[in-house]
Amino acid sequence: MFNGCVKAAGRPWADRPPVCQNHQVIITVTLNTALDVTYRVPSLVPHTTHRVLDVAERPGGKGVNVARVLAALGHRTTVTGFAGGATGQELRRALAAVPHADLLTDALVPIDGATRRTVAVVAEDTGDTTMFNEPGPAVRPAEWSAFLDRYRALLAADGVRAVALCGSLPPGLPVGTYAGLVRQARAAGVYVLLDTGGEPLRRGLAARPDLIKPNSAELTGLTGFAEPAKAAHDARRRGARAVAASLGPEGMLAVGEEGTWQALPPEPLPGNPTGAGDSAVAALLAGHAERLPWPDRLARAVALSAATVLAPAAGEYDRGAYAKLLPKVRVAAAG
Repeated sequence: MFNGCVKAAGRPWADRPPVCQNHQVIITVTLNTALDVTYRVPSLVPHTTHRVLDVAERPGGKGVNVARVLAALGHRTTVTGFAGGATGQELRRALAAVPHADLLTDALVPIDGATRRTVAVVAEDTGDTTMFNEPGPAVRPAEWSAFLDRYRALLAADGVRAVALCGSLPPGLPVGTYAGLVRQARAAGVYVLLDTGGEPLRRGLAARPDLIKPNSAELTGLTGFAEPAKAAHDARRRGARAVAASLGPEGMLAVGEEGTWQALPPEPLPGNPTGAGDSAVAALLAGHAERLPWPDRLARAVALSAATVLAPAAGEYDRGAYAKLLPKVRVAAAG
């Protein structure tokens, strides 16, 4: 029982005494966490040896990235999912050391398998990024049961405003996993955002999440429609209460009961797109927690996503760029 309390940040869940908070909490679920490694090279040339100019390591996986941005925006966030092996230990150490770590609670569940790494290679001459994503560790039945116990307890805690279910599924979990987690959140009366793709998204949609955040390719793959507005309306018909679709250079489209809007960035921005979609998710969750109207949520999401592209490492965002870009984002009602 939590009795209206959340755990203080800085140490793993089981090692921390509870601290009562009146603040709202957003939960992020990352079942396939990662240690994100970014290499910067002068240029990327196949079949040659490369001298790395700079190496950056960050705690990652989509939901972890979302949590870090939420904390930077001033929102108290609980991170759960799985972490294992030496890489998992390094991820947890890095998570405790990020800026605004006092707003982050580590509720990751330990597993025997080793947490994966993702490697982003950024070429200085072109600005292009090449990604290498490891598959992640297999999750055993007992580990999944331990996660479900923690997930239910977190949903039942006082002050929980929303939960975000983010990213790919690790080996050992069925494609219907997110559908079950959506249903549990809805049963607990907690707003739920789903950000995944492929069959896990298709199955999860039937559980009626409050919001899905696909990119244009994921939305087309889900519905079969290439035109974003038509695809978003079809996704709502299939079960999503609202859809916020990332459209790359065309910004973001939102379709829900309140209406349809599109937000456009002021200009194309070169840089590393890794984590840009996660920053958009963080902005949408923050906007929900602050009860902002949809146009304001979209403007924040597009500006924050663009500011992430300009940042030097995955999962970060350029604060100065965000402040400059936000008032320049155009949001208009769409048909």
